[in-house]
Amino acid sequence: MSKPPVLFIMGPTASGKTDLGLAIADKRSVDLISVDSALIYRDMNIGSAKPDAQTLAAYPHALVDILDPSASYSAADFVRDATIEIENAHAAGRLPVLVGGTILYFKALAQGLAQMPQADPALRAELESQAHEIGWPAMHARLTELDPLSGRRLKPNDAQRIQRALEVVMLTGRSIESFWEEQSKADSPWDIRPVALMPDDRSELHRRIALRFDLMLKQGFQEEVELLRARGDLHLNMPSMRSVGYRQMWQFLEGDLSFDEMRERSVIATRQLAKRQLTWLRGWEGAIKMDPLVDKQALVDQSLRQI
Repeated sequence: MSKPPVLFIMGPTASGKTDLGLAIADKRSVDLISVDSALIYRDMNIGSAKPDAQTLAAYPHALVDILDPSASYSAADFVRDATIEIENAHAAGRLPVLVGGTILYFKALAQGLAQMPQADPALRAELESQAHEIGWPAMHARLTELDPLSGRRLKPNDAQRIQRALEVVMLTGRSIESFWEEQSKADSPWDIRPVALMPDDRSELHRRIALRFDLMLKQGFQEEVELLRARGDLHLNMPSMRSVGYRQMWQFLEGDLSFDEMRERSVIATRQLAKRQLTWLRGWEGAIKMDPLVDKQALVDQSLRQI
């Protein structure tokens, strides 16, 4: 028997993934499922480029606004939740269309998860304390001594990934890379049809990233983060506040950055995110790669041919 189909719409930030998903929903009976590590959080609307309430009412997206920003959410959590949504869509006779830019989530859903040790709260707190004293570049140097493979792969200020790689090697004596190499290659229960939005004109993508962030500022992004800070239970080490843009705005509100520095660093961080996303997507075997900045109708037509 043939496997039930699932459409992946993947791409870097600001490449038009949401618009493509909506266009497909206008043509076919689908269930839209968000694949975004920021859209899961309530009250993080502007800085995450979340579709507005009117759009979400007309085009419901699963896995949007499912958690408070104080909560954490792993790739394993996503696989569990997305699997339920995919099965519900198939049971209802609709096509699951997964749309987003968190490529790790797509990869985990398609290929399975590495069986790494769970987070150790005590060790994590100790590493965060050490990083506060000596800085993440020094922690990166320490990681390079313990796990040269991860040290070469990660950048000195990639705090979240440095922390996790240190945690794994200190708990197991093994590089986190070795766990990824052992990642399950079991066949997916679905016929996954991946579409990757790959802009050829990097300068145009950068322009769109800057324009979008400026629009966020006009829409009240600063006020959004002010409200999150005012809660009193959130801080910069939480996964939600590590999201691109939120971290830099928080630092501005703390007085650590000027407004212009906040804007510049937010745009640069978003460009770096897009670069990482494109690197992942280039290596995705079997994906239909299309330039979303050329012909939008052709993009829709070619995606529909995947269904």
